[in-house]
Amino acid sequence: MLKIISGLLLLVAAFNCAAHQPHEGIQHEPEGISDTLINVIRPTEDRIADLLQIEIATQPQQTLLLLSTEVPPAHAMRLSWKPQQSLDGLHLPTPVLVVNGATEGPVLCLTAAIHGDELNGIEIVRRILHNLDPENLSGVVIGVPIVNLQGFHRSSRYLTDRRDLNRYFPGDPYGSSAARIAHSFFHEVINHCHFLVDLHTGSAYRTNLPQIRGNLHHPEVAAFAHLFGIPVILHSEGTEGMLRHAAVNAGIPSVTLEAGKSQTLQESAVQYGVKSILTLLNNLNMIENKHVPVELESVYYQSAWIRVDHGGILSSHVQLGEKITKNKILGVVTDPITNNRSEIISPYNGQIIGMAVDQVVMPGFAGFHIGIQEVEKKISIADDISRRPQTNPLIRTAESE
Repeated sequence: MLKIISGLLLLVAAFNCAAHQPHEGIQHEPEGISDTLINVIRPTEDRIADLLQIEIATQPQQTLLLLSTEVPPAHAMRLSWKPQQSLDGLHLPTPVLVVNGATEGPVLCLTAAIHGDELNGIEIVRRILHNLDPENLSGVVIGVPIVNLQGFHRSSRYLTDRRDLNRYFPGDPYGSSAARIAHSFFHEVINHCHFLVDLHTGSAYRTNLPQIRGNLHHPEVAAFAHLFGIPVILHSEGTEGMLRHAAVNAGIPSVTLEAGKSQTLQESAVQYGVKSILTLLNNLNMIENKHVPVELESVYYQSAWIRVDHGGILSSHVQLGEKITKNKILGVVTDPITNNRSEIISPYNGQIIGMAVDQVVMPGFAGFHIGIQEVEKKISIADDISRRPQTNPLIRTAESE
């Protein structure tokens, strides 16, 4: 009971804004938005360290056994993961990069390109893993730059059978091809992790502000989300079948790092992601970085996609990350034949945390993703956690991850 109470107090003491994360195509906008905002403080470093059992390394590291290979201390190696498929000779093994440090510490896993067309995460993982010095690392970093090699080869989000791999974890050894691949990856790689960061971008010609998404109902996940130095954190439970959802169910604190858009490499997003992972490694006491930036965090428990009502050419009037007010014009849709114009108006105060790139759109297209800023009302951290906005039963979400 004391542990439960402690966890609830941490959640209430951890966050100071509000949002919820939906996805284009099937999500519903929140209704009945309350007029309160939990105005609370960030958990202390000692509290986070205690919750995540972060300690300073004092003992030599042990040999790591992964994918039937021994990785000695203070060594970096490239291993191969090969899911069980009927045509083994036609499937290339997936590279798995491993850096085993010189001293003991946690095992951090970085995964990218579960959707094969999301390229920013691939470059983030490459830069992190190839620039780590094993002699100056405590613990282990496992990086899988391209989980969905099938989709990557075809510049596609999906597996060759058109299934979304990030809907099948932790997998099933007797299920569909996607379920079998997910099962193999989860049990051969993910089960070795103490922490997991799954890297993604926006999908379907949309771009995302760099942000951390996680199920903040879990105290360990909430604490983990604060270690990246990213100013936007979104509460997102995730859906059944997502990698981070399955990992959290397996007792592995896991979050998604979103940055940029798919099908292209964006240097600014890559640099931001690399900086965030290095900040995380420093805060986990895995590396020493004396230049870690301190950034204020906005933790949103509610968000909404604003949809267009008329078809035509979308021209945005706001930028990613911009703070907006209710009734602000977010963009205009112009019919290229009749020249009729339709304004897209924000119904909320908040921040643009995701948006569509300018393009031809149809009625109902999700154009602007707003982290909803609510009216501030200070409360005691001892207040019932059920008073927080995310308990609104009318809010439904779906993920793009």
